[in-house]
Amino acid sequence: MQALVVIAHPCADSFTHTAAERARVGLEAAGHSVITIDLYAEQFVAAMSQAERVTYHDSDPALDDQVIAHGRLLTAAQIVVFVYPTWWSGLPAMLKGWLDRVLVPGVGFTFNARGKVRPGLPQVRRIVGVSTYGSPRAYVAAVNDNGRRIISRTFRMSCGVRARTTWLGFYAMDTRTDDERRAFLDRVEHKMASF
Repeated sequence: MQALVVIAHPCADSFTHTAAERARVGLEAAGHSVITIDLYAEQFVAAMSQAERVTYHDSDPALDDQVIAHGRLLTAAQIVVFVYPTWWSGLPAMLKGWLDRVLVPGVGFTFNARGKVRPGLPQVRRIVGVSTYGSPRAYVAAVNDNGRRIISRTFRMSCGVRARTTWLGFYAMDTRTDDERRAFLDRVEHKMASF
């Protein structure tokens, strides 16, 4: 299967990037073809422009070549893996902006003959979230883990009910030991290798 790994962290030497690399290794070990999008390295512009908003419901809403290319990669993927740090109880602005700009009509969703919204990514069979959290799990649960909800629920609605979700969260990261960090990275790789 084709897997797409989307990374949202500004530092190439981050734990997030290491987790993304381990995800790639695991997916390839399982025989999947992997394409990685590093949003910061590609200097993706997160903010939707006025022109993009105006053309949002046109027949061809994506205006930017990078957005079009990312949309094509997404519509070809059967596995989508998001790797990011949770900041302010949610997605980094870069990743949220990517979802805003790439999941336009014709990519993230379509309309049927009656004008009802239908999933635009029915080929996606597996959605994976890999995120780090500075806070303990109980605190994250208390504030609703908004990033996880966007990935596991809202993005899943673009894929259809057959898409399975997997969540790999590393909580209270700032107080974890090196051994615990290594164990989490091993878990990421082994989980990806099981798909």
